[in-house]
Amino acid sequence: MVTLMLSYQRYAVFTCVALLTIASFLGAVYYSEWLLIITAISSALLGLGVYDIFQSRHAILRNYPIIGHMRFILESIRPELRQYIIEGDRDEEPFSREIRGLVYQRAKGVEDKRPFGTIENVYSSGYAWLTHSAVPMVIKDTDFRVRIGGSACKQPYDASLYNISAMSFGALSANAILSLNKGAKMGNFAHDTGEGSISRYHREGGGDLIYQVASGYFGCRNDDGTFSPEKFAIQAADPQVKMIELKISQGAKPGHGGMLPAKKISPEIAEARGIPMGKDCISPPAHNTFSTPIGMMEFIGQLRELSGGKPVGFKLCIGHRREFMSMVKAMLKTGIYPDFIVVDGKEGGTGAAPLEFANRVGMPMLEGLTFVHNTLRGAGIRHEVKIGAAGKIVSAFDIARTFALGADWCNSARGFMFAVGCIQAQSCHTNTCPVGIATQDPLRQRAIDVDDKSHRVARFHRNTMHALGELAGAAGLSDPRDFMPYHFMFRQKDNEFLDGNEVYPYLPNGFLVSGSEIAELSDWYSRWDRASAESFAPPEIPHGPFTRRKIAA
Repeated sequence: MVTLMLSYQRYAVFTCVALLTIASFLGAVYYSEWLLIITAISSALLGLGVYDIFQSRHAILRNYPIIGHMRFILESIRPELRQYIIEGDRDEEPFSREIRGLVYQRAKGVEDKRPFGTIENVYSSGYAWLTHSAVPMVIKDTDFRVRIGGSACKQPYDASLYNISAMSFGALSANAILSLNKGAKMGNFAHDTGEGSISRYHREGGGDLIYQVASGYFGCRNDDGTFSPEKFAIQAADPQVKMIELKISQGAKPGHGGMLPAKKISPEIAEARGIPMGKDCISPPAHNTFSTPIGMMEFIGQLRELSGGKPVGFKLCIGHRREFMSMVKAMLKTGIYPDFIVVDGKEGGTGAAPLEFANRVGMPMLEGLTFVHNTLRGAGIRHEVKIGAAGKIVSAFDIARTFALGADWCNSARGFMFAVGCIQAQSCHTNTCPVGIATQDPLRQRAIDVDDKSHRVARFHRNTMHALGELAGAAGLSDPRDFMPYHFMFRQKDNEFLDGNEVYPYLPNGFLVSGSEIAELSDWYSRWDRASAESFAPPEIPHGPFTRRKIAA
């Protein structure tokens, strides 16, 4: 009997509501008509409970009518509960409260210092620190710049060391794009358009643009989705366009295409992308203009010529390392060198990505950057190609460490989104962004005051560059581009740490093409031998146990 009663406890709320409905109704009849208000409310809940019992979509509601809805309510506000009540200052999901607070403070121009010492566990595995000098320097001019453009470039660009990474109009609202671009104009740094092409809001802002050309060729495509040289030349001729970026892959979802449903395509998005209204917009996983490493370099050469000699490079997240080596071999064979390569880490962000891709596909930025830097060094062409890096680069320390590992400049997307007012609600894909950034809802994006937010974008950039200058000066350097791996230490475990040169070493210039081999680098030679300028495909499918190449000492 007790067991039976316990098994029906799940209907207790439903039973109580039913009894309350009967009791309040009788009370209204015999005592006071005001009790009809309670009757109406309890009747509505009773009706909901009856529906719950007979519906078949949610098992929990059939077993727990009425009260089961509390689960869905709590689940819907779980992110907010975590962010505002439960989350610690250093919980990264994906950015910690401490880092978000740093961006907000620098964007607003308020105090960004911390009292009472670090909250980092400096003895935990993975902790990294900068080694400072006994003779620090004071750097007054923190408008740090790098010239991008190789020997074949006719219009090199002096870029800031910190720029806005690729985010498309369509993924971001008109007011968000306008705020970012106006901020870039004020701060004299660059704004990557993302694959959605150049919108009227990019042009209205007047800031320097990096025009990204992806597999959908938006803004420079024919009606069948193929590349249009004529339309590209018109886009690239705009003086506001300073560089051209060929997107091979992005960190959050490398190897994955995308689709913008017809219902989400507004006239302004259609205008920017050069696509028709009323039809799904497809971004294929791969380019249809080339399929081989040599074809890729020839396309880069074509883009450079069509743009009038502006810097042209490509962006990718490292996957098969052999494939990147194939690209480098194609550079050597054709003599066509990209002016730059942007290495995106798998920790990069996006408006929406399948969980498997976001979590498990692609190489993290630090390892990807080190590999690209050393492959170019190994081929003897590092001086020909500048390297940018992206992937959770928000603080001056992030930038400094990235320079030490081989980058010439850094990009950030989410850092500048925080500057505009992003609260990390992680609803970018729902069109319900609470602050009006990642939405096309005109009412929601009204929340963004473009004048105020553009100043915050410029201020965040300026204050971050000032902090970078202070870090460089503390290390005894006059320019942050002089950071090297040995300026950093990396803790491996509780009682052991390594010099940056041991963790992320610079490999010898020309070691892959010199003719002589270094025994410790046998894996590099083995992978280089398997790479081909003519094809991305492996020369053979390996079977059986992996054997390392042996080099005589």
